Amino acid sequence: MVEAHGIAWHEKALGQLFCDGSSQQIIGMLLDECGKAGVTSSLETEVKSVAKNERGFTLETSRGRFEAASLVVATGGKSIPKMGATGLGYDIAKQFGLAVIPPRPALVPFTFGPELRERLEGLSGVSVDATVACGSTRFSEALLFTHRGLSGPAILQISSYWREGDEIVVNLCPGHDVFAELRAARVSQPKQDVATALSRFLPKSLAARWCDMASVEGRLADLSDKRLRALADSVNGWRVKPQGTEGFRTAEVTAGGVDTRGLSSKTMEARTVPGLYFIGEVLDVTGHLGGFNFQWAWASGFAAGEAL
Repeated sequence: MVEAHGIAWHEKALGQLFCDGSSQQIIGMLLDECGKAGVTSSLETEVKSVAKNERGFTLETSRGRFEAASLVVATGGKSIPKMGATGLGYDIAKQFGLAVIPPRPALVPFTFGPELRERLEGLSGVSVDATVACGSTRFSEALLFTHRGLSGPAILQISSYWREGDEIVVNLCPGHDVFAELRAARVSQPKQDVATALSRFLPKSLAARWCDMASVEGRLADLSDKRLRALADSVNGWRVKPQGTEGFRTAEVTAGGVDTRGLSSKTMEARTVPGLYFIGEVLDVTGHLGGFNFQWAWASGFAAGEAL
């Protein structure tokens, strides 16, 4: 369908799909398809209540009453409230007795406390390819330092697995044994400053800051294995405990939501409420970065549509 609408796209690592141009093209595509199907859209309309009767469902809204035999809840999660996101879908699920897994921000940047932010001040905008792990889950993609903490694809991905109080482990130089390479440099270029040697693997400003944070400075010739090891370990295995995330304000998706165990996996219909369907991000289904959440929204919507 994307290609039929003339939208150019490309595939990145890990099967991630992105538009070559603006993602607004996808919105345009969906609106065009709705037009072809005769869909009526009522924008800026508040849903005040939902009720079920023998004939189906009745919605009381700010634009009057709507009645239908079936009701599909496609409200999304709580991410980016300035776009209109609310917890309406969760409220409807609870009203009809369905369980809701507590929602939380996902695919979201991390924030640091004041002390760590001060130590990393001035690095905002610096990016490196990194491997980030939380427990047994890890992602290898770009990492970006921000004025609040960390962002970038690797961070957004791992945030979906992180819980408050968890530590993450960041390898700022994946594919490099920094200790072994600094030792080799100490032999070949003993007069070289350690920050200069480290800048072979990291952006210059980041290398200088990391040496300062590890209190490892001066010529390589003057540094013991112990001090080089301490610096290398902080580069290949930086252990950091985020204070939190930027929350639903910037989260690309919402983890948690309507418990899928209460729905048919074939039709998305509530097992205990005939005619009531839940699709997309309102459900407790969270995909990786790169179009997977769109895919889930469309696939679950298609399944419900085929059943109606």
